[in-house]
Amino acid sequence: MSFIWSLIIGGLIGWAAGAITGKGVPFGIIGNIIAGFIGANIGTWLLGSWGLSIGGFAIFPALIGAIILVLIVSLVLRAFKS
Repeated sequence: MSFIWSLIIGGLIGWAAGAITGKGVPFGIIGNIIAGFIGANIGTWLLGSWGLSIGGFAIFPALIGAIILVLIVSLVLRAFKS
């Protein structure tokens, strides 16, 4: 059951990061989940594990990490489209 919560929270974090930056994550909900998981790892690595924790994710560092990831992915995709 904790894996399902991790998928849900990861998807919500990825979606929130895309909404905050105004940039879409490719591949829809799967992209949001991946962005949430990878962003949580980036945020925890950069900022540590502090604040509210839900589904195994420290929400604030995970959201900041997901925002960083979404911005990097959008820059890379824009470079390949040019």
